[in-house]
Amino acid sequence: MQKKLAIAILNWNGRNWLEKFLPGVVQFSQNADIYVIDNLSTDDSVEFLQKNFPTVHIIKNDKNYGFAGGYNEGLKSIRHEYYCLLNSDVEVTENWTEPVLELLENNPAISAVQPKILSFHNRSYFEFAGAAGGLIDNLGYPYCRGRVFDDLEEDKGQYNDETEIFWASGCCFFIRSKDFWEQNGFDARFFAHQEEIDLCWRLINSGKKIYYTGKSKVYHVGGGTLNKQSAQKTYLNMRNNLSMLLKNLPFSQVIWVIFFRLCLDGIAGVYFGIKYGISHMWAVLRAHFAFYSHIPGTWKLRQSHQKKVFYQSKWLIFKHFLGGR
Repeated sequence: MQKKLAIAILNWNGRNWLEKFLPGVVQFSQNADIYVIDNLSTDDSVEFLQKNFPTVHIIKNDKNYGFAGGYNEGLKSIRHEYYCLLNSDVEVTENWTEPVLELLENNPAISAVQPKILSFHNRSYFEFAGAAGGLIDNLGYPYCRGRVFDDLEEDKGQYNDETEIFWASGCCFFIRSKDFWEQNGFDARFFAHQEEIDLCWRLINSGKKIYYTGKSKVYHVGGGTLNKQSAQKTYLNMRNNLSMLLKNLPFSQVIWVIFFRLCLDGIAGVYFGIKYGISHMWAVLRAHFAFYSHIPGTWKLRQSHQKKVFYQSKWLIFKHFLGGR
């Protein structure tokens, strides 16, 4: 009998991550079928899987579609009730799936769930990509319970709850397959970064809920594909965030929020250029021009309804950097 949960790990030249973390996924996920979606790797990932993990299903994409498009393509042939999209650089723990499935089984309004995400290298602290559940401020800046910009909290049990959040992290992202496909999956134009926030925002605008559970935990290495100092990551984050805002903001807020963000991005570009190098300043400029070129297509993707109060904090960037909060 087919299991309800499919764990899907997207891979591109990640043989080392699979060798390190896939055994734990197999050991602690007896209630799930496990898939590796390969984005046309040029290393020996597929051969390694075929030789060492006969119970793991392999789906071969015909090219590297990135994170968003790679999952969209690979998940087409997975027909389970629930998906868990899991990064290859994540260490799972015993019984990590059970609390998440319990939430989904008992609450039909919940579309997506994430567990507590801790740092693999600094295990008592939260990890950047998701921490204890994602939130967003009125200018569209994503942050997390346990992480605001680059500041991380130590895990002292303060987020051992189960609560509604705004976005669930793509590094360990549980979602109902029906809801994933009703939203046409991720926006493949994003390629990578913030596609899960965009999807969660669309789900919320359609009346669904996103949840976090502190009863499950995983450990994330982070930066397995692009490290935090990558200019390409700066480019993707800036471009995708602007497109996400244009697509999902209430109409009354679109113009002023995006204009304000463009100005703040310019300031950030100068800061990044000084701190990380001129390539990051150029990345911000490229991101803006790419956003402008996508405006007609992005506008067509707006839903018929946008939630007017979507944020959990106001003016986060000023409170954090100027107010020290």
